[in-house]
Amino acid sequence: MTSDQLIRLTQSSGKENTLKLSRRDLAYACGMRLTGKKFSGGTTIAGTMLLAHLAGIKVFATGGLGGVHRGAESSMDISADLTELGRTPVAVISSGCKSFLDVPRTLEYLETQGVGVATFADGREGKVDFPGFWSRDSGVISPLTISDEKAAAAIIHAQFSFPIHSGLLLANPIPEAVSIPKAEMDSVIKKAIKEAYDAGATGKDNTPFVLAKIKELTGGKSIPANRALIENNVKRGTMVAKELRRLEFAEAIEGGPHVDRVYPAMTVASQANTSAGPQTSDAVPSVSPGNENIPEMQSPVDILVAGALAIDFSCDFTPLPGRPSTSPILHTSNPARITQTLGGVGHNVAKALNLLGSSVRLCSAVGDDLSGKAALAQLRTEGLDTSSIQTLPSSGSRTAQYIAINTTTKDLHLGMADMSILETPHTDFDSTYLPLLAQANPTHLVLDANWDPVTLHAWLRAARTLRIPVAFEPVSAAKSTRLFSPPPANSQSAFPTFPNNLVNLITPNTHELHALHAHAQQSGLLSQTPWWNLINSLNIPSTGARAAFSAIAGAELVDKGVPQMSVQLLPFCPTVLVKLGAEGVLLTMLLPSSSALLRDPEAQRWVVSRNDGGGGEQGVGGVYMRLFPVPETIAQEDVVSVNGVGDTFLGAVVAGLVAGREVEDVLGVAQRAAGLTLRSAEAVSPRLRELRGEI
Repeated sequence: MTSDQLIRLTQSSGKENTLKLSRRDLAYACGMRLTGKKFSGGTTIAGTMLLAHLAGIKVFATGGLGGVHRGAESSMDISADLTELGRTPVAVISSGCKSFLDVPRTLEYLETQGVGVATFADGREGKVDFPGFWSRDSGVISPLTISDEKAAAAIIHAQFSFPIHSGLLLANPIPEAVSIPKAEMDSVIKKAIKEAYDAGATGKDNTPFVLAKIKELTGGKSIPANRALIENNVKRGTMVAKELRRLEFAEAIEGGPHVDRVYPAMTVASQANTSAGPQTSDAVPSVSPGNENIPEMQSPVDILVAGALAIDFSCDFTPLPGRPSTSPILHTSNPARITQTLGGVGHNVAKALNLLGSSVRLCSAVGDDLSGKAALAQLRTEGLDTSSIQTLPSSGSRTAQYIAINTTTKDLHLGMADMSILETPHTDFDSTYLPLLAQANPTHLVLDANWDPVTLHAWLRAARTLRIPVAFEPVSAAKSTRLFSPPPANSQSAFPTFPNNLVNLITPNTHELHALHAHAQQSGLLSQTPWWNLINSLNIPSTGARAAFSAIAGAELVDKGVPQMSVQLLPFCPTVLVKLGAEGVLLTMLLPSSSALLRDPEAQRWVVSRNDGGGGEQGVGGVYMRLFPVPETIAQEDVVSVNGVGDTFLGAVVAGLVAGREVEDVLGVAQRAAGLTLRSAEAVSPRLRELRGEI
């Protein structure tokens, strides 16, 4: 939830339109919204379990479970949390049930519902008590005991591998330092229950009344205890989810029989706001036999950058006095100022992300040579993680190198790149790079086109399977077409169109855009039925949209076909950022029918087409196109190097997306980041740190 939503929810406490939402209440609250009556609410465990399951979330951490109330043999007062556990496959981590409930009957009811119940031992030997919420013990032995988070994850993984639709209850005792002794709590609870009975507080009013009385009778000690146990449960739930994620990836890598879809294991705290349900996706590529050793788990990161790491040589032409030429002369030696830095597209993007404060890891390869050793040493100096850099035998692999020959105005005149270490499949993707993707567990993946087509498309398939958004840097006109060049054995079905997408965001310059479009056209990708269906849904007039495109991008770009080609690539990549140098950046974006931009009055001038019919099965709402001029003009004498400018731009864009910003809102700061690199002798300007607050 956003800060505004959290404030709005807390301020709604005690009001008539604030509801306690269990399974039974969700339809009422949502249905009444359609009649103009809106509610706020907090979800019970039952309500949260249902929503978590719809979102594909398997681990849910909360405070205390509802249960069978004392005297339920007469009142039939039994929490819906228990029946939800019996029919919804979510693992709930709580500090048992609140101890003013009937704990033995609660456990009996859960057994009847087929719910597995286990308690974390926390270092204790033998049988342990099911926890009593504020107290570590309840006087009732737990049905099962588990030692740690790995054991818990293994149980969850096994449970959800069977065709069983019930959940699990994993009881996590309150930390000993804040636990209230059982004898003391028994006395308090006895008094609180009596006062609730005398006051006639029954049904849904019973629990809030009893909790308020317990707070009063303990002199407020129940509040810090309650807070501590919730924090403890969320920490434990997060560690369980991490271990579950590892097991799921391990099974996917080893080709286990039960994996046809891999969901991210996540934790959700009570009253959380969850997202839409899971999407179907491609299967993870099968793995070569013998891959038994999964590398030791590294800490997850927000962004994994998979691409080139190279030694860069920048050769700036410096003509002799009296020579008017701005470009070096071919077929002869030219005077130049030559500098050497660590570069490569993947490295530059990762460095930019790191400087901007993002959690990032670079995945690449170097040779076992002097350049490779120097590159790894420099990476450590820059503060970048080297755990996902493969060192390949020097006999068949050379560390990548790039030579840029620039004009006197620092524009690229000629580039020479030896990226064979990534362009030749030296290693098996499934046994080498797929485990690294599993370990990193990123929310975003950045790929550059230096990979050979086989490996590039293996990265793309794995990302689609794991539902990881992909940003693609085309690198060059020649290499950009690898995006549309699957291995010969693959059919054109290897190119999913919206809403599944081939990639999520792409950053070509005009040369790369032309190459991508031409290759897609020549390959027949722009004549397939799914492509036509989506393009037709955009309602672009048969005469084209020249007037609308010209009003936004200018007639010159329209004459070059830049807006038109961008739109035609949207089915494969819904966000296209064309880098135009001194003219800025052209954003062309496919909007889903739910996009707020379609209803924002300020954004209407940039919505060049719309589908007012709801977008059909694909949910397409329209096309958003906007030209972002450069925020500042940099004098020619201030330009130091153009190398790494585009990589810096991409890094800043992804940093903003990971921070939760919309792409149109982050492009201004991304352009300024590129401007800092333009003034820097390094491939990525160290001054990017200055922009952290704006990202």
